Amino acid sequence: MLVGNTCPEGQWTVFAEAFDDDSMGTTSPTHRRSGRAFHRMRVEARGRAHNGKKFKEVCETVVVNAHGGLLMLKHEIDNGEMIVLMNPETLEEQECRVVYQGEPGEKGQRIGVEFLTPAPRFWGLEFGELSTSGVGGDATAVH
Repeated sequence: MLVGNTCPEGQWTVFAEAFDDDSMGTTSPTHRRSGRAFHRMRVEARGRAHNGKKFKEVCETVVVNAHGGLLMLKHEIDNGEMIVLMNPETLEEQECRVVYQGEPGEKGQRIGVEFLTPAPRFWGLEFGELSTSGVGGDATAVH
């Protein structure tokens, strides 16, 4: 059964705009389901690229939370496309839906993904509670 997109509109756009400017200015708070963290790690992504061909690549995260993340992907991929991410440290896999696409650039394309099932430990972090302002809480490493 397919479920409709539960990612609030603009959730990843805030990060994308910050990275387009190469600065981290202030952002307006949005309602989030979990805290978020700037966390760089390599994951394996596989799915279908924009051209319809299957791909598998090692990519890097930019921002993560318990419900998904923002990745730098070399393959161009369509919004709404399904991909599978694998954490190489734990070999855990998560099915994801693409909910945001940045403009392709030299380093690849920023892709926002939403896990089909929340997976707060997928990234190896423990996500804190959200503050009352709606801005994401802290995240700490899980050992």
